[in-house]
Amino acid sequence: MNTRKDIQSRDKGELQTQREREVFLRPAVDIYENDKGITLLADLPGVSRDRLTLQLEGDNLLLEGEMVVDIPEGMEALYADVKTTRFRRSFTLSRELEGDKISAKMQDGVLTLELPKRAELQPRRIEISSA
Repeated sequence: MNTRKDIQSRDKGELQTQREREVFLRPAVDIYENDKGITLLADLPGVSRDRLTLQLEGDNLLLEGEMVVDIPEGMEALYADVKTTRFRRSFTLSRELEGDKISAKMQDGVLTLELPKRAELQPRRIEISSA
C-alpha cells in the first residue's frame, strides 16, 4: 500500500511520518457567497506575496505561506507564542466554480480569493418580448 505512512523515519525511537513532523498554522478564513461566486478572505499576517503559494490541482485548492518576523537589530527573541512561521490550508472546490478564473489579491496580511461560478450556473434575467 502506498500511503503517506509508508514514508517513515526514526525520531527518538518512534516511527513518525514526514507529514506528522511538519507543523503549520491554519489561517483563519471568512467565506462569502453571492450569485456570481465565492469570496474567501484568509488572514496571513507577516506573509508577503513572494512567500505565498496557491495551487489548484483538480478540485483541490492549496494555500501555503511563510511569515517573516522582523527582529530589530541588537535584539533577541526570548519568547514567542507562535512555534512555526508556516501557514497551510486546503479546500475542496465545488464543480460549479471555474478554477481557471480564480483571482487572488494580497493586501495588509489578508489574502482575497475570488472564485467565480460557471456562467451557466449564474442567475440570468430572461427578456420578455411582445407577441
